[in-house]
This record gives sequence, C-alpha cells and structure tokens, in this order.
Amino acid sequence: MKSYSESYKKAGVDVTAGYKAVELMKSHIAKTMTAGALSGIGGFGGLFELDMTGINKPVLVSGTDGVGTKLKIAFLMDKHNTVGIDCVAMCVNDIICCGAKPQFFLDYIAVGKNYPEKIAEIVSGVAEGCVQSGCALIGGETAEMPGFYPVDEYDLAGFSVGVVDKDKILQPDTQKAGDVLIAIKSSGVHSNGFSLVRNVFTVNEQNLARHFSDLGTTLGEALLTPTKIYVKAIMSLLDEVNVKSISHITGGGFYENIPRSLPANLSAKIERNAVQVLPIFDLIARTGNIPERDMFNTFNMGVGMIVSVDKANADKAVAVLNAAGEEAYILGELVESDEGVIIC
Repeated sequence: MKSYSESYKKAGVDVTAGYKAVELMKSHIAKTMTAGALSGIGGFGGLFELDMTGINKPVLVSGTDGVGTKLKIAFLMDKHNTVGIDCVAMCVNDIICCGAKPQFFLDYIAVGKNYPEKIAEIVSGVAEGCVQSGCALIGGETAEMPGFYPVDEYDLAGFSVGVVDKDKILQPDTQKAGDVLIAIKSSGVHSNGFSLVRNVFTVNEQNLARHFSDLGTTLGEALLTPTKIYVKAIMSLLDEVNVKSISHITGGGFYENIPRSLPANLSAKIERNAVQVLPIFDLIARTGNIPERDMFNTFNMGVGMIVSVDKANADKAVAVLNAAGEEAYILGELVESDEGVIIC
C-alpha cells in the first residue's frame, strides 16, 4: 500500500495506522467466515450469498445498535476485547425476535486516534460475537476523527441482516390468555442502563477494582461481562416448538420491551418471586436506593429474553432451551388486560 499523506498525518489522521489495523484484525475476521461470505474486507461493499434452501418466501430482517456508555467502563479498565460481543449481541438478539436467522454483520468504529492494536482488540470481540451467532463479519469501517473524540476513546456500533421464511415470521397476534412466558437468563447488565449504573457508582479505576463477595468478582468485571447471545438456542427452539413471540429485554426493561411483542388486549402477568434476579442488580438497587419499579423499567434484572408459547408446550420449550445451554424457567403467563406488564 503506497497511500500516505504527511499533511493528513499532521492534522491528526494517520492512514497507515488504518492499514496496520486491518492487517491485525484479519485473523479474527477469518474465524467468522461462513459459506455465504463472498468477499474479504477492504472492498467498497461486503458480498454475501443467501442460502435459500427450505425458504420459499425470503424476508430480510435488519438490526442496528451500539454499545452505549458501557464503553466508559472499558476505557477505565483498558479492556477492549469484549465490547464487540455486546455490539453483535444487541443487533442479532433483536433480529431473532422475528424468527429470523442472522446472516452477516458489519461494524463501525470511530476513534480519536487510531491505535492499531486497540482496534484489533475491539474487532476480536466483534468476531467472537459473530462466531457465537453464526454470522459472517463481511465488512466495516474505522474512522479516525481527531478533535471529535478524545485520543483514548472510541464509539462502536454495528449492523446485521438476517433472513426468515415469510410463513415462519412469528405472529404475536396468535397469543391468547393462558399462554406461558418463559425467561432465559441474562449474563448480567448486558449493554443497557449504564448511564444509571455510572450515576449510582462513582465509576473510577479504584471502585471498578473493588471486589464484592456477592458478585464473586470485581465491580468492573461484573459490569463488563458481555451480553449473552441467544441465536443458536432460539434457532433450536424454533425448530422444535411453536413459539408465538419473543421479547429482547434491553433498555426500558420489562415495562417497555415485553409489550412490544403483545397484542393490545393482553398483558404479561409475571410472578415477582419467579424472577431470578442476579446479584449485580441487587447491588445497584441497594447502592443507589433505586425503587424496584424503576429497576424493572431500566434493566433486564437477570432475564435476557422472554419467549411466549402455548401452555401445552411450556415444559418442552424450557427443556429445549436448557439442552441448548441456556438457563430457562417459567416466568408467568398472559392475561386479558391492557396494562402491558403486571408484576405481582
């Protein structure tokens, strides 16, 4: 590569650092290649050939998201190889709520200064997220933006596309009172609510290094735990059980996300004692003196996904999810109501 500009470098953008970053990330990207990936990185567009086997009416489903202010924790801990998993998770976990299987992913990294080793570390996490979700990382963009971001900070976002047969798109309108809600355990805070988290704790290197016995780890490690990716477990479930709807519990918690997958005449009645709240949420609530209603309206509280099935299929659905490596349990049921979510 002969491209080089001394003037651009003096302005704060070193194009050669970008080339080095690409070379360092290639081995990570190679791990994500699937049969449909037709192009390597470096072109103007990522090419992907869809396998239409068994799909009569293909429908593309897209999702995009970022990591949010959880990145502030990564900056303070100087740990950058897990936030990419969060980025992928926030996109693909949304896509599967329609019943679609993610096919490919692209990332966008904006930095104050391009440190090639750091970029490669970030991309290693993106690649790991793609491996976990079975999708190919077929492209992306790294933008060096001096004066816009501090030299030691960055932002990370992504975009994914999945495919589903039109006849197999989940139909929330088929739900009825008495259908069972199944919780799938989260890995922690995931990637939502970190503005409140950072408000509750005095987030600095010293406090992040503090060990909590009820967490079994340091505060920083607990907060930086990557978002769980549910793609493979959900795909297994869809193959074996008639799933009516799926909710991805992200920002807005139970009260915002569950109604998105319900018809207007039904509400989710959740047994409060059934919710397996993770210790990190008890710590957040206790430290910040946060009312329980606000906790359930901000965080996932230990529940990353909620699946709705007919009562007759509930036990089988739990068994399939557990066999796929997830921790699933019955959370509640649907009732005739317009409240949206009832926690009792």
